Amino acid sequence: MKLTYQTGIATLIQFITLSFLGMANGMNSIVTTCRHDSGDCMNNVFVSIIFFILTALWFGTVWILGTLAQERRSKRLALLLVGAELLIAMVAYFNARHHTDILSLVTSLIDLVLALWIITLAVRLIRSKGERITSGSRRRRRRRPAS
Repeated sequence: MKLTYQTGIATLIQFITLSFLGMANGMNSIVTTCRHDSGDCMNNVFVSIIFFILTALWFGTVWILGTLAQERRSKRLALLLVGAELLIAMVAYFNARHHTDILSLVTSLIDLVLALWIITLAVRLIRSKGERITSGSRRRRRRRPAS
């Protein structure tokens, strides 16, 4: 299946991928903190759970936005999706530059790549002006019936 403008599917992939990676990062943070500093262990568990819930809510909202933009072929929703993904890309880039371990670096890079991919899909959706997107420049010409 070729994803030319299917922002709904792309944002679902982003939601699932980053939810799993967010859980892995949270568990890594909890284990690291509880091993080294047992006094902050419960605080870190609480903060990690809150952070995961907020992250999942954000990416869930972006998923809904991507699905609505795709189904309605709405230029406004696609522009809003581009804005949300630009914000995600900026945060991912910042996190990649200031990573704490290899897992957080990989998560940030995957997040950045997915955000850029979704931006390109949303831009294609915007450029289509609500029409069907065709691949390449080949267009079929309708033949007029012989009279």
